[in-house]
Amino acid sequence: MQNFWNKEKILLLLIILFGAFFRLYGLNWDQGSHLHPDERAIVMFSLPLHFPSSVSEFLSVSSPLNPHFFAYGSFPLYLLKATGTFATIFNPQALSYDQINLIGRFISAVFDTSTLLLIFLLGKKIFSKPVGLLGTFFYAISVFPIQAAHFYAVDTILTFFILLTLYAIIVFYERPTKIKAVFIGVLFGASLATKTSALPLIISIGAALISDFVLIFIKNPHRPRIWFPHLPKLLKTLFVEGVIIAIFTFVSFLILEPYALLDFKEFWRQTLEQSQMTRDAFAFPYTLQYVGKIPYLYELKNIFLWGQGPILAMISFIGILYALFLVIKKKKEKKWAQEFILLIFFLSYLVVVGKFAVGWMRYVLPLYPILCLFGGLFAWQLLKFIQNKFSRHKFLILNFQFLILLVLLAWPLSFMHIYTQLNTRVLASEWIYKNIPADKIIAREHWDDGLPFGGKIEYESLELPIYGMTDPLTEKEIRQKIQETDYIIIASNRLYTPLQRIAQNCKNWNILQQRCPQNANAYYQQLFNGKLGFKKVAEFENPPTIPLLNVPIDDQGADESFTVYDHPKIMIFKKTHL
Repeated sequence: MQNFWNKEKILLLLIILFGAFFRLYGLNWDQGSHLHPDERAIVMFSLPLHFPSSVSEFLSVSSPLNPHFFAYGSFPLYLLKATGTFATIFNPQALSYDQINLIGRFISAVFDTSTLLLIFLLGKKIFSKPVGLLGTFFYAISVFPIQAAHFYAVDTILTFFILLTLYAIIVFYERPTKIKAVFIGVLFGASLATKTSALPLIISIGAALISDFVLIFIKNPHRPRIWFPHLPKLLKTLFVEGVIIAIFTFVSFLILEPYALLDFKEFWRQTLEQSQMTRDAFAFPYTLQYVGKIPYLYELKNIFLWGQGPILAMISFIGILYALFLVIKKKKEKKWAQEFILLIFFLSYLVVVGKFAVGWMRYVLPLYPILCLFGGLFAWQLLKFIQNKFSRHKFLILNFQFLILLVLLAWPLSFMHIYTQLNTRVLASEWIYKNIPADKIIAREHWDDGLPFGGKIEYESLELPIYGMTDPLTEKEIRQKIQETDYIIIASNRLYTPLQRIAQNCKNWNILQQRCPQNANAYYQQLFNGKLGFKKVAEFENPPTIPLLNVPIDDQGADESFTVYDHPKIMIFKKTHL
């Protein structure tokens, strides 16, 4: 046992425990209020699932095992229901609506913690143990994976399966066997049954099958006599192992998502609906924030400013460029193909997802492990350079490393501050019940979570359908509701931020007039400055806060999904005059 626990394993265990703490702390961040919409949908479609009573019922579209929900894959729904059912052994209420979401969040945190181990294994296999440890540590402290682990929205599960598939692909490349090809197919199928956005893995699988031939061709591009004899072996590999991978991908996918085939019409309809959303930011009110999105730059900006933080993101971005340099220059031919497989996935996935008209931060979560791994590669090379260059100043080097560590930890610790406080929507609801009489009328914006919740007082409520109106100030329905209501509640920046931004840029972005909320900007300006006849009487905000210094970080400019679920800014306005 003493020989087993060497320094690297102890350090790896500490990093994983550290990452697990970040991911498991504050899982009930909304105090049982179910404030994540995707999580709510998954829970609601998971709870009714149960085994059919016969084979014919299983094969039927109306089977009780058919979720009738294909925005995500079916595997996460089955996993949630199965885990909840098992948990009833210890807690009879585990399958209740109020508790199963916490089980889902625990599953999400476990999968993301398991991703830490995969990053180390990849780093150790391709580079070295120190690179693997650094990459694991970087992912452990990356803010967005920490946040995503607090939601049961399938992305952490997808990231785990994608990374495990990549690991299997690299193991297969190093020593191809039919069993390993089967394993790749099973994992790829599981990835697709979690979310079809795993499709770019096909390119990495293809890279593993043809890398040896490509490397021979690169070395001798003008000498067919050298690379031509290798073509039969390449074709045999593509036909045998490629077909095995394809067959077992299909089988695995159908086992984990059977109604993609048995209820193909509905599966295809919902898939096309999701595809339409990725092409048109006007598709839904909650995608309006992406109107005018600059492809790729938007995704990289959110990783840099929020997902990892400027320092860690800079290390990661330089690491990707450094890895590209190594592959292009063929400086490390021994591991050329392994690096190429990871890079080709990173680039192909970014090309596909970054081109979408919408850019939720969770879409690029599978890129974070690769960013962290190559960031670890660059950081290790930099550390070795500094140690060699300043070998006589070990004390200064140690202090420099400690300072960098503190700076890196400041970002995740500032974000974890959010989970030490009550959710802003919970606080706002409590304030409403204490300060607004029961006979008052409350107006809420549509397409947002209504406040208050908890049912202590049943207020008369009105809905302000701001979305879709080119001029809210002149719309009769809006004016009438403004006159009737006593309070207006803005529960997040879901509408006022994108509507104002679009109104200001309609001409620059060539937006059709019927789609342009021309006076939305004026409406919100009048609401906020009191000219609409309302005064702000309460505001609830819980931004990331740098520990010890107690300095808040204004993240209202981040992707909406980064703030709107677990720490939205809420404003309550009271009527001052008619």
